[in-house]
Amino acid sequence: IDDELFRLFQIIQKNAKKMGILIDDLLAFSKMGRKELARTTINTNDMVKQIIQDLDTPGKEKTKFIVGDLQPIEGDYTLINQCFINLISNAVKYSSRKKQPEVTITCVKDGPQWVYSVKDNGTGFNMDYAHKLFGVFQRLHSDEEFEGTGVGLAIAQRVITKHGGKIWAEGEGGKGAVFYFTLPEHNTFQKYESE
Repeated sequence: IDDELFRLFQIIQKNAKKMGILIDDLLAFSKMGRKELARTTINTNDMVKQIIQDLDTPGKEKTKFIVGDLQPIEGDYTLINQCFINLISNAVKYSSRKKQPEVTITCVKDGPQWVYSVKDNGTGFNMDYAHKLFGVFQRLHSDEEFEGTGVGLAIAQRVITKHGGKIWAEGEGGKGAVFYFTLPEHNTFQKYESE
């Protein structure tokens, strides 16, 4: 085949792969609304360390990860894991063009709840459009800048809402972003706090 036909085949292949990812993301989003929570106490430190180890997002190899002392979460392991994967992979992706990309994951106590955060020093966003971040297909950056389907943050929001928490973001163009989510404190956390 000639060069032009080869180029067209590559475009078709790339778009077919992208469509497959989008369909998978939409199916995951759809199932999230019907899934019953399988509650367990999750060692969040171990979960996040495993996510960072397994992450295959481009730019991970040069990213500095700072993980604070994360309090355990009582919730559905699979769903909370997916939420952290989406937030951490986004942080890596949007900071990957920095010379020294950095992602910080922490949690603090705020009354009867824990507030977890995933912070990056990347591209950031204009706060005027923060309300669009968690909508399906709502993206603040073009596909040419950063690949994505626009479903990951919607999934994260649905996970946190199902667990009785809330999620929000703060950012500034060129100065990074911080994604926060809250989860209620439960007595089952006590066994981890004493270890």
